Amino acid sequence: MSVLAANSYILCREIFNRDQTQQLFYGSSLLKSNGFGIEPRKGEWVKVARRDWRVAGFWPDLSRPTSVEMEPIMDCDQLDHILLRARELSQPIVIDWMAAWCRKCIYLKPKLEKLAAEYDTKMKFYYVDVNNVSQALVKRGNISKMPTIQLWKDGEMKAEVIGGHKAWLVIDEVREMIQKFV
Repeated sequence: MSVLAANSYILCREIFNRDQTQQLFYGSSLLKSNGFGIEPRKGEWVKVARRDWRVAGFWPDLSRPTSVEMEPIMDCDQLDHILLRARELSQPIVIDWMAAWCRKCIYLKPKLEKLAAEYDTKMKFYYVDVNNVSQALVKRGNISKMPTIQLWKDGEMKAEVIGGHKAWLVIDEVREMIQKFV
């Protein structure tokens, strides 16, 4: 089994530091002389090889996506259809109103896609490029500044965040907004 790392020093340092930390928490009896350790999985203890135990920390959880691509909304009819479907499923949706020329909008989009992965089963995320859609759609969203992130539920806009500041602050505000309605 091989592991990819920036260089072998980083890999060895991370393994050593993690092993030292885990030995402090679990005691030295965790690593037995026969090369096997014990690992808790879903409430039961399973015997695993020591080398597998070390490498397990480097692999991401593949059962959940790390990011979910937001779907575009191109016109009022599509927005009506999305809102109707969301109302039938009683799910809120998040719409990111952005522009292709807006640097903060472009920087914020991948962070919103990562946030969409956290709420993958609970809600859908969409985006609207205001330069590529009709003004009627932009007026329907009541957009004055970009980026604007809105949460829609039951066919109407419930909350919004206007993101003209640092992206991590905007994401925190969006997360708080979502927590109120999910």
